[in-house]
This record gives sequence, structure tokens and C-alpha cells, in this order.
Amino acid sequence: MSECNGNCSSCGQKGNCDSELKKLEQNKNSKIKKVIGIVSGKGGVGKSLTTASMACAFRAKGFNTAIIDGDITGASIPNIFGLESGIASDGESMIPAVTKTGIKAISINLLLETPDSPVVWRGSMLSNVLKQFWTDVHWGEIDYMFIDMPPGTGDIPLTAFQSLPIDGIVIVTSPQDLVSMIVKKAYNMAKLMNIPILGIVENMSYIECGDCGKKIYPFGEGKADKVAEELGVPLLAKIPINPAIAKACDNGSIEDIVNPDYQQAVDMIIKILK
Repeated sequence: MSECNGNCSSCGQKGNCDSELKKLEQNKNSKIKKVIGIVSGKGGVGKSLTTASMACAFRAKGFNTAIIDGDITGASIPNIFGLESGIASDGESMIPAVTKTGIKAISINLLLETPDSPVVWRGSMLSNVLKQFWTDVHWGEIDYMFIDMPPGTGDIPLTAFQSLPIDGIVIVTSPQDLVSMIVKKAYNMAKLMNIPILGIVENMSYIECGDCGKKIYPFGEGKADKVAEELGVPLLAKIPINPAIAKACDNGSIEDIVNPDYQQAVDMIIKILK
């Protein structure tokens, strides 16, 4: 069988392929306007932090905002927001947890007996959970939904791209020399699936000296500018290493941190998606 290129309409296996998925309907009690996937070509680049920070920045602008924690085996959104209680039900649908600023969120960690219980499931089960987070949750009216994807280009990103009405993705990377490969993996997958690329966020870009304000580049000066220009997509933000933000994530108090570095990114995304 030839490699899937994500375009079911022109495929010779059309109508006879397990990968040919229809866009899923929203829950009857949901009205989700825009869906943004946060992706990366590899792990450890701060994808979940970017998801949380983006959601906080959009919420601070007054938008109804929500997060699907799609990284089923490495869920961290509840920890970042300090969410500990389980998911409620209205008898028909799951009711998402709500953060203290009003961001709605769902994660497998809110359904497990304990948050450190391992999720030892095959890819098809993981993908089904993602789909249930879309169809079986009473989201209400949401302006911007963020999906925190697992790293790489495996089952869950493929399911999301084929099954959910994603309006665009944000690619998260870091400043190391691997940046070109990392970004291009995510970029090329999105292109195959006909998903718009909203832009790139370079995380852990630099450290700002607290005394003189000088920028220090512990991983070398990033190459995201060059890659963004090469691919013809915006560089949304360069995010510094900030110990206060790391501490807030550990304490579940990310919403207490005002992160101006995401403000330009938010404005650019709103403009692109209009």
C-alpha cells in the first residue's frame, strides 16, 4: 500500500481505508468557534507550557477559552493549572474542569484514580480518547479551543488532523541546531493534512539578566527566524527561560503569571484567523 498523503479525496483507496475519517460532530451542548493545535516535532520543547500560556493570554483578552490535553500518556495540563478534582457528568456528557480564571479543560489525568497512574494503551485507544474529549464533553460556547498534542507525528496528531476541524497549528521549538528538522517534521505533516500553519514559537530562547537586562543564549542564538522565513510562516514569539514561570507550573499557578511575551503572538493569531 502506498504511503498516506492525508488527501482522501484523491486516494485510490478512498472508501476502503481505515484512515479515511470524517470530521467529528461537536457535542450537542458545544459551540466551538476556533480550534488551534499546539504541536512539536519532538518532546521537551515546552509545548504544554505554550498551550497553557496561549490559553491564559486569550482568556485575559476576554475570550471563552478551553484546552483538550491531547498528550494522553504524558498529560500535564492539570498540574500546570492546579486542577485536581475529577470530571463531573450531566448524565449525558462529561463536564470539563474549570480553572480559576474560567478556562475549561479536560485531561486523562482528571479521569484516572491517581494522576501518576500510567496510561499503557495502544495507539487506537489513545486516539479514541481524543475523539471522546471532542464529542462527549459539554463544552458550551468556546471562542478558542487549544489542543495540546503529543510530540511527533503519530496516531494522535493524525487523528486530530483528520477528525477535528482544526483551524491552524502553532509549532513549538527550541533554539538548538535541531530546530530546522523539528519544525519541518510538524510543518510537513500539517501540509499533508491541509492544515494551516499559524506560526512558530521558539521556547527557551534566552535568559535575561536581572541586573543589566542583557540577553544570554544558553543554547546558542536560535534559528527559528531563519526557518520561519524559509517556510513562509510567522515567527510568533521568542520565549525566554523564566524561573518564575517554571515555579508557577510546578505549583499549579500559571494563571498568576502575566506573560507579555505571548501578547504579540495572540494578536497575530487573532488576525490570521479572522
